[in-house]
Amino acid sequence: MLNWTPTADHAPLYYAKAQGWYKDAGIELNIEAGKGSALSAQRVGSGGAQFGISDFPTALQAVGKGAELKAVMAIYANSPQGFYWLKSSGIEGPKEFPSHKIGNPPGDASRLMWPAFAKKIGIDPASVRFVNLSPQAKVGALKSKSVDIISDFYNEHDLKVREFGDDLGFIAWRDAGLNMYGNSLFVNSAYLASKPDTVKTFASITQRAYEACVKDFEPCLKALTADVSGLSPDNQRDQWGRIKDLMRDQTTTTVALGAFDGERVQADYDLVKELIGLDKDFDPATMFTNDYLDKNVRMPAAQ
Repeated sequence: MLNWTPTADHAPLYYAKAQGWYKDAGIELNIEAGKGSALSAQRVGSGGAQFGISDFPTALQAVGKGAELKAVMAIYANSPQGFYWLKSSGIEGPKEFPSHKIGNPPGDASRLMWPAFAKKIGIDPASVRFVNLSPQAKVGALKSKSVDIISDFYNEHDLKVREFGDDLGFIAWRDAGLNMYGNSLFVNSAYLASKPDTVKTFASITQRAYEACVKDFEPCLKALTADVSGLSPDNQRDQWGRIKDLMRDQTTTTVALGAFDGERVQADYDLVKELIGLDKDFDPATMFTNDYLDKNVRMPAAQ
């Protein structure tokens, strides 16, 4: 189960499936569109799906509620979260968000993590009003001024720059001191315990697929658009350029593509616990593993 509807960051899954990599390994893969990281974490955590993609801090909250999840690959080593607004609205930065409307879907990870962002910036989390929007309606809502601010992943940054030009205001969460792990590949813990070899196979194929798409995105784009209608190839290419930046950090370039750093996982756990709260404490070291990744596959350094 994906975190959202399919876009460039999911292209490697479609590419590996089109190439027959999963099928050749004995895995019949069905890719289901998602409706937010909270839902995908819940589905995988309850066993409704064996694997899923979810925002890491959102998954931390889910595990605190009892979801049975383990991360086996970091897709975004850097937080993709960001807020956008129009400078012409009078908003100069996030300190001026209070009394304004933020548009995003109810299951959006940024809405769930909003208290952490607000407290980090130094504003009251209750000082804004959220408006429910579909992902596709965000830009239109900002343009029509039915909302004042939208949240979105950095992937879509180029589209907004083209749409709004110099009037566009933006802050990345990582620039506000909240560089948490983003989308990650999770497996149901019971499934992992019963079929560790299948999990290793699935994780290694997926890792290899992301490596292939980093080297050459065009075959991956072709596989994605052949299976998913309504996507602009140019927009997806722009997205993939940003996604590669989000995938790259010290760990993914020196340990393995998709590898987690234990200290960063601990820091994410501490932040969620302090600024949002967890229903139940747990050891964050049990939340992830790098054991199913090929250590010879690494994210290339920036060129």
